Amino acid sequence: MAEHVIKLPDVGEGVAEAELVEWHVKVGDLVREDTMLAAVMTDKATVEIPSPVHGEITWLGGEIGDVIAVGSPLIRLKVEGEAEAQPEPQMETPHTPTPSPSPQGGGEPVAAPVEIAPVKAAQVKAAPQATGAMPSPSPLWGGVRGGGQPTFAPSAEGEKPIAAPAIRLRATEAGIDLRQVPGTGPAGRITHEDIDAFLARGPQIAPTPAPGLVRNTTVEDIKVVGLRRRIAEKMAVAKSRIPHITYVEEIDVTALEDLRAALNKQKRADQPKLTLLPFLMRAMVKAIADQPNVNAIFDDEAGVVHQYGGVHIGIATQTPSGLMVPVVHHAEARDIWDCAAEVSRLADAAKAGTATREELSGSTITITSLGAMGGVVTTPVINHPEVAIVGVNKIMVRPVWDGTQFIPRKMMNLSSSFDHRVVDGWDAAVFIQRVKTLLETPALIFVEG
Repeated sequence: MAEHVIKLPDVGEGVAEAELVEWHVKVGDLVREDTMLAAVMTDKATVEIPSPVHGEITWLGGEIGDVIAVGSPLIRLKVEGEAEAQPEPQMETPHTPTPSPSPQGGGEPVAAPVEIAPVKAAQVKAAPQATGAMPSPSPLWGGVRGGGQPTFAPSAEGEKPIAAPAIRLRATEAGIDLRQVPGTGPAGRITHEDIDAFLARGPQIAPTPAPGLVRNTTVEDIKVVGLRRRIAEKMAVAKSRIPHITYVEEIDVTALEDLRAALNKQKRADQPKLTLLPFLMRAMVKAIADQPNVNAIFDDEAGVVHQYGGVHIGIATQTPSGLMVPVVHHAEARDIWDCAAEVSRLADAAKAGTATREELSGSTITITSLGAMGGVVTTPVINHPEVAIVGVNKIMVRPVWDGTQFIPRKMMNLSSSFDHRVVDGWDAAVFIQRVKTLLETPALIFVEG
């Protein structure tokens, strides 16, 4: 047997280390070439590390959340040679202890825990109890009684049967849980004959518990790492340092939805489909021209408000990894179609994990929307160190009194939060009322001056 060491590769120019955010394998797993082993996160992206060889995982170089330097060992694998693979670190000891580090002779193994140096304590939670088939968390084959019939017996958590990598690979491909296969080899080792016998016999079904309600007392500890940790840190800073004021206004978007539908019907093939967001972005640009104090970043440590001329709108985007905020830079210089195309491109890049640092930074005001799940009212958290965020709630048809009768209208709430240290309640209301006017009379969005 040979050992193959996989080191953390160079995952980007100027990157000296990366945070380990996910393991796709565990000690004892058999992997093929190109199997994804782990994912690491840098300031720029999340990168997956594939296996260059076939083999069995014998060691993992860190825990989720650890920061690993480029070039440091990440994973060790046992690579199968011509000779039969040796079992995993021996789980049995001779009956009589000996000072020799390697027991000699053929003494019968007995139930006794031993320390396994290459494996971390967290990876080996309990020692085996006896020879024969190895125990596991569920009722499995536990030995042979009188007439040679195998029996079920529960056993400790974290243990696995002894089998060569070739046996494990065969079992994996056949969908067999080796913990259910009684081994007839030395010290309970599972052989190809044992696999054949198991396939011929079929899996044994453990006795079902008595009917009734079962209390689930499981408690799972989930370490906060990677993007989730960064989101948590940023939200904590925003809520602890910014005194939020939230202003909610009702918007009649019936005319806007009619215009949007008409534009989408006559759009060119190379133009993106228009959503509500591009219209809101253009309305915000016009409203910011009258209320420039909402388009700013507050350096509260220095006591300075940086008020920007360019409108750089962050678009809060839900991705498989968590919430990200790609930025549409210079929205003031884009028309409706250009805004729509840039939002679509950035959202795709964020969800695919390919967005660059520049595309994820530099926002001066943010839009957050949950689409059809937007709820009636929300209280968005400001994207620190900005001073304003505009939240889009879902569109609902509601009866509206027009002076003589109730008529159905498409209504939507805007729930917006402001940093009360920088933006007074009056200024926040003036800003949102201007946005309301533009969205309810969408032709004004296209009128210059």
